[in-house]
Amino acid sequence: MNRRRLLDAGLLRQWPLAPLEPGCDKELRGRVLLIAGSREIPGAALLSAQAALRAGAGKVMVATAQSVAMQVAVTMPELRVVGLPETHSGGFDLTGLARLDDALKRADVVLIGPGMQDEDAAIAFAQALRKRHPDVPTLLDAAAMGAATREPIAGPPVLLTPHAGEMAHLNGQSKDSVLADAEGAAREAARWWNSIVALKGATTVIAEPQGDLWVHEGGNPGLATAGSGDVLAGLIAGFAARGASLVQAAAWGVAVHARAGDRLVGRMGGMGFLASELLAEVPALVQGLAPAGAGRSTWVDLPGAMPAAPARRTAG
Repeated sequence: MNRRRLLDAGLLRQWPLAPLEPGCDKELRGRVLLIAGSREIPGAALLSAQAALRAGAGKVMVATAQSVAMQVAVTMPELRVVGLPETHSGGFDLTGLARLDDALKRADVVLIGPGMQDEDAAIAFAQALRKRHPDVPTLLDAAAMGAATREPIAGPPVLLTPHAGEMAHLNGQSKDSVLADAEGAAREAARWWNSIVALKGATTVIAEPQGDLWVHEGGNPGLATAGSGDVLAGLIAGFAARGASLVQAAAWGVAVHARAGDRLVGRMGGMGFLASELLAEVPALVQGLAPAGAGRSTWVDLPGAMPAAPARRTAG
């Protein structure tokens, strides 16, 4: 039987992130490998990287377009930055993948896609990466999401983070039909692609391949701004680096992202804040949700059971 759970503060407090001990060092807080950005959209890599660190990751390595790697490194000195060779249309050439082998062996999570140009090149890069390193927990965002939809992808389920327009592009439906039944669209997509799907919107739905759903309600229009999705993807990666499963990391990322938007609405009004302004809100929100507290969130059975998904990593 499929189950549905409301993603609220009560659930998060019952499902806490692994605590960071006072004496822990950056190695114990986890490593993120972020493959992102392009010569026209270098800022996406910066937003995702900052979000991963705000979420508590210990180290972030950014692999980005060689033409902008130096600017990214200078802009954010907390990062290790590697430049990758580019295709004529601005994507990453597959010859650059070998440069990342050592980093992939040490990474606790990989996020690929924010700000990448050339969808075909992004998909090819993501598919090749998974074939070389199928077991590392992987988030596919933006142009890289097609890697999970065009052909079976190696290893445990990955996490996809589409909004309704991207979902329509990926599954061939209309955007209106996705919006009309977001829960159904997310659940079916997760089953078809054997992936975890976080379908973003005013109501965000996280679906697992076997049919379980987490639903977050109460988004605000101010979050529909350039770079907001890059911040969300980085938050999820940061929580996963700390040891959360991809599902738990997605749940915490969606909830913290929405609450950061709510805080900015309270101070600045409903529209006009920047995605980068979400970042400073994150640490206090994570701390505020961390303690165990009252409140219960129960499963609700949904009709139409589906077969269980293959075994997957469940750390966290």
